Amino acid sequence: MAVVDFLESLHTKTKRDYVQRVVEHDKAECATVAKQWGFDYWDGDRRHGYGGMRYDGRWRPVAEAMARHYGLKPGDRILDIGCGKAFLLYELTQAVPGIEIAGIDISAYGIDNAKEEVRPFLKAGDCAKPLPWPDGHFDFVFSINTFHNLFNFELFAALREMQRVGRERRWLCVESYRNEREKANLLYWQLTCQTFHTPEEWAWFADLAGYRGDLGFIYFE
Repeated sequence: MAVVDFLESLHTKTKRDYVQRVVEHDKAECATVAKQWGFDYWDGDRRHGYGGMRYDGRWRPVAEAMARHYGLKPGDRILDIGCGKAFLLYELTQAVPGIEIAGIDISAYGIDNAKEEVRPFLKAGDCAKPLPWPDGHFDFVFSINTFHNLFNFELFAALREMQRVGRERRWLCVESYRNEREKANLLYWQLTCQTFHTPEEWAWFADLAGYRGDLGFIYFE
């Protein structure tokens, strides 16, 4: 189980005022709205989520790095668990023409407003429940910023499903913390997290669930 990073350069481009996020608005109310996974979360005011998630090409370098690292090739089947608007899935189709893609997300709004080219390959669904694909169906399975939105009692089912539908190549990325400052910043900034773990705890959960893929972590420094 290796730790692999594809997102640090993208993540650090965004400047965040952690304390202001807490004092400027009712954080509890903002989180309640965000967890409806609708317009407000994706395209509404920044206090409720992304503040407008629009395609701008920023995911292309991530797709290219993932394709190189995992040796993706035409004909490979790829699944994104928690695909949202599926911008990264779209970029993967551009980086590796000829791949077959699929995505699943809890947000029907996210699916309905996904990149038009990949929308037919997406499903709305809950990753803590059985995924609608057979064992070993995908050559590469990945998930970014989704599993930390599950309660800890849901993690085992989700990790086992991610393991079940894939073959050998998997990458799971979650928000995490390595010290008290990062923990405080994560608590200030997050809107949807239910599970807060250090990298060591995430690795423990993954191993206990039988997950045999790679891990990635996002920190709020």
